[in-house]
This record gives sequence, C-alpha cells and structure tokens, in this order.
Amino acid sequence: MDSGPDPSLYPLHRCKTIHVVRHAQGLHNVEGEKNYKAYLNPEYLDAPLTQLGWQQVNYLRKHVHASGLSKRVELVVTSPLLRTLQTAVGVFGGEGYTDWMNALPLMVANVGNSGREAISSLNSPPFIALEDCREHFGVHPCDKRHNVSEYQFLFPAVDFSLIETDEDVLWKADVRETTEELAARGQKFLNWLWTRKEKEIAIVTHSGFLVHTLRAFGNDCHPSVKKEMGARFANCELRSMVIVDRSMIGSDVPTTNYPGKIPCGLDFPSDVGEDEAPNSI
Repeated sequence: MDSGPDPSLYPLHRCKTIHVVRHAQGLHNVEGEKNYKAYLNPEYLDAPLTQLGWQQVNYLRKHVHASGLSKRVELVVTSPLLRTLQTAVGVFGGEGYTDWMNALPLMVANVGNSGREAISSLNSPPFIALEDCREHFGVHPCDKRHNVSEYQFLFPAVDFSLIETDEDVLWKADVRETTEELAARGQKFLNWLWTRKEKEIAIVTHSGFLVHTLRAFGNDCHPSVKKEMGARFANCELRSMVIVDRSMIGSDVPTTNYPGKIPCGLDFPSDVGEDEAPNSI
C-alpha cells in the first residue's frame, strides 16, 4: 500500500509556526445556518459575536493558556471585522482592564453590546489588523467592515496602520469575490508573513478565507494530510501548522545554528574519498 511521500527535512530558520483560528459564533452564523439567504440581510452588517460565541472564546482562551501557547505566540494578526477582532483579543489578549493601568486596552467595555469588560493589552503580544485575511469581499453585509476610525476607538491597542482607507472600499454590494481571487489573496497574505521577524504567529480569520487558502496546499502530501488541511473550520477552532519558505522569500538568519570548529582544528572527515583529500595529487 502506498503510504505517500517519505518524511522531508528543511532548515528551521526557513519555517514559521502559524496558529490559525476561525472566529467564534457570530450573530449572522445563527440565522445563516437556518437559511443561507440570511447572509444578505443588512441587519447583520459586520456582525458581532453572540453570547455563545463569547463562551467559545472563553474555552479557547483556557486551552491556549493550558497548552502554553499564550507564552509562545509573538504576534496576533486579525481580520478587521468585528467578530474576528473580538475573538482575537478575547483569546490572546491580557486579563481584565482597569483605568489605573499604564497601557491602552485591547478592547473597551461592551463592544457590540456584548456586556464584556474591557480587555487589557498587558502581557499580551502585539495585534495587527490586516485586510488580506478578510472573508470574501462583497454582497454579504456581514462581511463589510465598519470604518477604521470606529475600530480604533473600540480596540485602542490594535494596530490598524496597515489598512489604507478608513471606509471599506473593498466590499461591493453587487460583486462577490471569486474563490480563485480569494485563494490568490490568501497566498499574498502568507507571503506577507515572511516579511515578519516573528517565528510563531496567531491568525484570526474566517471560514471561507481559510478553506480556500489552505486547499491550495498539500498536493505533495499524503491525501489524508491534504484533506486534514482543507477541512472546514468550526467556530473558534484552532489548528497549528508550519509553513516553509522554499522560494527564499524570507531573509531570516538561523538563530540556533552554530558554525563549529571553534577553536579551529584539523577535522578532515574519514568518509571522504581519497581524491578529495587535501594532499591528493
């Protein structure tokens, strides 16, 4: 029986570990599961998390801390929609915020009528919002974001500087982004990750973005591995993966490699052929 390709090796400094998360249950998910046409309802514009969604955030947060992941993540990248921002800061943010703290909160109190207390940025990694990991652009109001200026007030410690326009100019009421366009955007996003110095990054995004981005990979793996990577995500599901820089996009230098021969000494290997010996004629 064919077991697929053999294990392969790659230099560690050419790899990054990513922890990809689909947002917790949003208000639109509840009605959308009953009737897909509900996603066209303007009432769900940039839908917030439900109370069940916040419970899912709490459970994932406990897992992230129990597994030690909270201490390893160096950066959190999030889609700039309300449900992903709430999920990101709820899972990877600090503890409760109080006014005496000498740091901006990641989220102010009661965002999206959640009844949640403010969330501190102390002892948490930096957070960056990025358009390239959004859900499909267009048609569905739930996938249209609010203005960045509104988000900056609600999520003061999140970095929105990489978003070029205050208003959402990427979302069109009558044009839905194709799956091919979304997959290409996903590849662009992964390429962007290689410009970052961080080696372990959490990404909080959406079902469509994840499935169409990840299904483009794994063709050189056993079919079961490709199937695992391309399976749809449940709300607030986290999967950890390693991405490899085979095209030399990144410029990271190895931090754990050691050159050896210090102090310098003779070290000609015994398995080298005689014609390779230094004194061969």
